[in-house]
Amino acid sequence: MHAITIPEPGGPEALVWAEAPDPEPGQGEVLVEVAASAVNRADILQRQGFYDPPPGASPYPGLECSGRIVSVGPGVSGWSEGDEVCALLSGGGYAERVAVPAGQLLPVPRGLDPVTAAALPEVTCTVWSNVFMVAHLRPAETLLVHGGASGIGTMAIQLAKAVGARVAVTAGGPEKLARCAELGADILIDYREQDFVEELRKATDGAGADVILDIIGAKYLDRNVRALAVNGRLAVIGLQGGVKGELNLGMLLGKRGAVTATSLRGRPAQEKAAIVAAVREHVWPLVEAGTVKPVVDRVLPMPEAAEGHRTLESGAHVGKVLLVAPAGHG
Repeated sequence: MHAITIPEPGGPEALVWAEAPDPEPGQGEVLVEVAASAVNRADILQRQGFYDPPPGASPYPGLECSGRIVSVGPGVSGWSEGDEVCALLSGGGYAERVAVPAGQLLPVPRGLDPVTAAALPEVTCTVWSNVFMVAHLRPAETLLVHGGASGIGTMAIQLAKAVGARVAVTAGGPEKLARCAELGADILIDYREQDFVEELRKATDGAGADVILDIIGAKYLDRNVRALAVNGRLAVIGLQGGVKGELNLGMLLGKRGAVTATSLRGRPAQEKAAIVAAVREHVWPLVEAGTVKPVVDRVLPMPEAAEGHRTLESGAHVGKVLLVAPAGHG
């Protein structure tokens, strides 16, 4: 087969489409012939040499994929050769084939083509696990999503609206905010021009956000705590704004607030399987009903993964950037 390899860390040009050994499904795994994968921030960090795959994971980037099962390993039940699936991965999505633990498989939702389904696993699992399983967003509460036009953001808006929450977003510029509004966002904040703490205070009569989903990290930590409502929950899932910040414990204590920080890639297989099962139960019916839709910005041939990375790094996209595997498998 072929895969996107990283002979040496570096810029997008470090991504090389090359021949690679075919994976074999181990105990509890299936082999998936990949239709498409998607570009995530973690892939960029891996390419730069800052985010190695977990032990035992594929060395190739790609945290999700869609495709067709071509082989079923020992100890797998409920899945068969020929099943169209999408999957949450620890790595290996930028390849023509990938071995996947059966607990991380999802069926391609009815009404969705296999390529578009590659836009779903990472964002649905990230949003559902953090906003709902950890932060317990409830109907009529307010969710603040930083990076509302990102893949994570576009999914968080839709899922929060589907359960009856009010959604505030930050995004850069009127065009991105307009796209967020189309998806259901109620409070639109241009982080380039506005202070999200002040805008949220005005929009909520001083109450603040019950849940904040944050991809920025240290740079926003103090302001996020100030933006929390009483009994608010801050879920940090990214560190684009740095890793070390100052936390005002007095303010957090006064608000009876909570701060959590999670990543998905390094979780044990059983935790990932539990998240995937919850997504299948709660999110897949919304996707199949058309209530929640994947937002895809660009679809590129997988050998052109470098262009996908440039797109994500430019910040000009809305939603997901997909990489389609070649039709032939070497």
